[in-house]
Amino acid sequence: MKRLATAAAVVALALVTFFQFPGHTWLQQDSQIYVPVLEHLRNDSVLRNDMLAEHSQVAYTLYDETALALGRVTGLRFRAVLAVEQVAARALGIWGLYLMAAAMGLTAGPALAVAAICSLGALIAGPQVLTIEYEPTPRAFAVPLILCAMGLLAHRRYRSAGVAAAAAFLFHAPAALPFWGLFAALAIARRRWWSLAPLAAALAILWLAARIQGAGAEQAFFAPIPPWDERVERMRAAYVWISSWPPLLVVHWIVLFALFLAAWARLRREMPMELRMVLLGLAVLGIASMPASWLLLERLRWALIPQLQPMRTLLFVALGMQFLTAVAGVRAALRGRLAEGVAWLALAYLLPLQTVVIGPLAWSRIAWAVGLAAVTAGAVWSRPRLAPLAAAVAFWAIPTLGGVVNYPQLHTPELAQLSEWARSNTSPDAVFLFPDAGRALSPGVFRSEALRAVYVDWKGGGQVNYLRGFGERWWFRWQQTMARTFQAAEFAKYDGLGIGYVVVQPANRLARAAAFENAKYVVYRAR
Repeated sequence: MKRLATAAAVVALALVTFFQFPGHTWLQQDSQIYVPVLEHLRNDSVLRNDMLAEHSQVAYTLYDETALALGRVTGLRFRAVLAVEQVAARALGIWGLYLMAAAMGLTAGPALAVAAICSLGALIAGPQVLTIEYEPTPRAFAVPLILCAMGLLAHRRYRSAGVAAAAAFLFHAPAALPFWGLFAALAIARRRWWSLAPLAAALAILWLAARIQGAGAEQAFFAPIPPWDERVERMRAAYVWISSWPPLLVVHWIVLFALFLAAWARLRREMPMELRMVLLGLAVLGIASMPASWLLLERLRWALIPQLQPMRTLLFVALGMQFLTAVAGVRAALRGRLAEGVAWLALAYLLPLQTVVIGPLAWSRIAWAVGLAAVTAGAVWSRPRLAPLAAAVAFWAIPTLGGVVNYPQLHTPELAQLSEWARSNTSPDAVFLFPDAGRALSPGVFRSEALRAVYVDWKGGGQVNYLRGFGERWWFRWQQTMARTFQAAEFAKYDGLGIGYVVVQPANRLARAAAFENAKYVVYRAR
């Protein structure tokens, strides 16, 4: 009965994170890259004139195979299929956090409270990732599976941890590699050889999947970055290059690492050896990724580094700090040391409220972190079983009272009307251009909703990190059509570029008949 209640609480918490806070999005960030690829893999006549769909960014994953298989079995569209996978992955990650807290001696209520606090998520400033991804991308599935593996390992369930970590590797190998390095060392030291078998199976599966999709020709793993590609990457994906970061951002990570070490030292005797070593190892790898990235990318120009993006391992510094400070605060509150408990818990609550802890601080949000910490500490001290409910208050307080807005609302009725019109009234091979959209994300939403090619857009340029030759092609298209303010005189050249339809805002209306228009968009035929 206790296991059933815990499972129900974990699933409920996963649903809260999905529908309330930190929430979920669709076609607002990286799903703009993955969904066109999935649509093209499902039907190769769809989006065959689009640059993004021409290349398979998922060849070295099972992300596409699982989405396609579930879509065929259920008959659902990718949005529904990926949402189910996203909720399931979050539930496994929350269960992993619960197992980690329980391995440190906490009973069910306080352990669930710790899992709830860590499930509030945090933006990883610099590498631009999240501890809980809003979009249903490969990383959004892999990171929770790593947390699940860490929880199982904390209870010395090596084989189960290996299976969970192998599943993470199948979805997104770069996210799983840091854990696998540490896990393999522990397994060898403990002579748990069979726990490495899932990784061997995962490698074989990925090799076979890549062979089937014919991957490898477009990606350069062991070559230097050509000067042209470097220029485009520094412009379009500056977050990969640590030299482009503000100096205070590096200090921010040093401070978070110091807070992690303080909490780790405070709790090291309460942690099982496996959990102690994995948490410390991941945090050390995270902080070391900054100088390593500088050396390997900015000095040696290794083309693999923008694809792996090792500085995303900083995620484990933030998550480790959040987890250990939450555990330290809960343990202090259980022992009646409320002031100490509030101090530790305030640090755990701070990251969802304040992305960067160095520099200008929003004192109102710091006050909310302290207030939430006080509510949680009081509940833990007086009614430990009710601690998860006290922690759950933050899922409503942070977005409403704390004023945290994680993402804009990009989907509008006008964009939906435009997409529906294009899907119903234009050829599947039609190519669209949004010349006055600039860096807006609406063209990427249109691409996946209308299933029509977009000549070039800002979000699609993010693939310069991964595909050989893509940066030069994308940059040429961008310079030809988007780099300057839209001028009606340039309309005549679009037909020669293979563009069939031009979409502009009403303020840039042309003196010709429109093929479609509504309050926000006007569409013209280019030929």
